[in-house]
Amino acid sequence: MPYRILMIVPTSFFGDYGCHVRILEETLALQKLGHQVLIVTYPRGRDLPGVKIERTMPIPWRVNYEVGSSRHKLGLDVFLASRALRAARRFKPDIIHAHLHEGALIGAMVARVFRKPLVFDFQGSLTAEMVDHHFLNSSGKLFRPARALEKFIDHLPNKILTSATNQARGLIENFGVSPEKICSVPDAVNPDWFKPVWEFQQDASHRHFANAKNFLFGIPPRRRVVVYLGLLADYQGVGLLLEAAAQVIRRGTNAHFIVMGYPGIEKYAQRARELGIERRVSFPGRIPYQDAPRWLSLGDVAVAPKMSATEGNGKILNYMAAGLPVVAFDNPVSREYLDEAGVYAPSGDVNGLASALDELLRHPQRGEALGRKLHTRAMEKFAWDHSARKIEQVYEALAQRENASAFVPARDAS
Repeated sequence: MPYRILMIVPTSFFGDYGCHVRILEETLALQKLGHQVLIVTYPRGRDLPGVKIERTMPIPWRVNYEVGSSRHKLGLDVFLASRALRAARRFKPDIIHAHLHEGALIGAMVARVFRKPLVFDFQGSLTAEMVDHHFLNSSGKLFRPARALEKFIDHLPNKILTSATNQARGLIENFGVSPEKICSVPDAVNPDWFKPVWEFQQDASHRHFANAKNFLFGIPPRRRVVVYLGLLADYQGVGLLLEAAAQVIRRGTNAHFIVMGYPGIEKYAQRARELGIERRVSFPGRIPYQDAPRWLSLGDVAVAPKMSATEGNGKILNYMAAGLPVVAFDNPVSREYLDEAGVYAPSGDVNGLASALDELLRHPQRGEALGRKLHTRAMEKFAWDHSARKIEQVYEALAQRENASAFVPARDAS
């Protein structure tokens, strides 16, 4: 049966990156199955056709707040909780589906008030992310209370959806969550949207696009191109990528790097100038999600230097669907996606990252073969239609519970 799903999204949705892509693709896939989805989110963000979104009012002292850990999120979350309660009263949801830990905490309140099941879409450890963003010190006084809060939140939902296998292990071992409460729903790709590079290359209009971009960025026709698409942040490994790019170029490899995303463009452009590679690195800025496949098709190699061991890394799946060979830091998430068709560097190792990139750039036939393997793997194992059906099964299991009190979020007895 179709369900009415209230999604609580404590971020500036839609922002063309990371968890926003998962939220969007989940919504589209669930709607394709016949469910109704209403997203309640922060005031800023981009509206999308066919997606119902309700936004909070902005906090007066931080009108332009958009991304990242910040104490100002507390004010936004108060407004988000109020908006979610009002939306639930009108929308009358069957399921509360919360994203991120703040969303799960707000969702628990809404679920309790309206006696509905709560599903928590877990995309990484709250405290680990705060440490990655330099908002929290792992040896500071606030770390243990924050960790305790995270554990409390993790025990509130009726079901937790994890985007990577190692996340389930962390929830069980570090936060004492019951394995029965966890369901793996990996990040996925939209196979109707992300075409492989060889299909784009056969299109005349795309050749005009590629030629225009090459002219704009000063890329000679035979120069090999490395692409990155995601947030520009240190925890995403962008600084390490630029250092590796400098090594690749110093080795004499005929390569150009297109680093797509936001914010922090000027910061990393300045770093490229300091490294003396500004003519070999381009920063086109924020790329609308709908344009991502075409921009990725400009590349010969894709790179995913994210170092977090707890968060998902959905950009890898987009690279795979585009049919690009992928160089990534070696961690459980990268291995889960890429398996034996990935090219890995030790996590945080600039020399290893440079060597892996250089090897693929110098051997295009190997890169093409790996890209085709990864495209096939993405289509067979990581399509959103399959993941949406798993989410639907979770909804069905919760909705079939006869005792209404079973729907009220509560801490595990453990």
